[in-house]
Amino acid sequence: MVESIFAQPIFMDYILPFLLVFTLVFAVLDRTKLLGEGKRQINAIISLVVGLILIAVPFAQSIIVKLIPFLAVALVILFVFMLMYGFVMGKKEGDVLDKGVKIALGIIIGLAVIIAVLWATGSWDTVYNTLVGGGSSSKIWMNILLIAIIGGAMAVVLSTGKKKE
Repeated sequence: MVESIFAQPIFMDYILPFLLVFTLVFAVLDRTKLLGEGKRQINAIISLVVGLILIAVPFAQSIIVKLIPFLAVALVILFVFMLMYGFVMGKKEGDVLDKGVKIALGIIIGLAVIIAVLWATGSWDTVYNTLVGGGSSSKIWMNILLIAIIGGAMAVVLSTGKKKE
């Protein structure tokens, strides 16, 4: 079976960690203006040196190589949440949604993203069986979940109601 260039060890162990560290260090130095205004060349040189030092030290490199997949997955999950949350919380003229409704929808979207991640990783069956499956512990969890849902609904209703003066 032919592997793509992205699966080759030189790419995964050297090129990607170098590019990640170089870009992050350059972005931080450029954004904070730590070395002063208009010092992009110096920021690039420092970022290059830090990236090359990372490649030269096997211990640091192995940490970065192990963190890259987690970083990629976490960023995709965060992006999906922020995209869905942006649809609900967007500011525009004539917004008909109340603040409490927006918060409730944000919580629902957050739970939907968590459930989607559990489903995609194959952990959903374990969590579902723990919450809903047989045994006394699942009954306790279901009662706690039901009380939390009722409490959340009451909080939304009470917070969105009009106050009498």
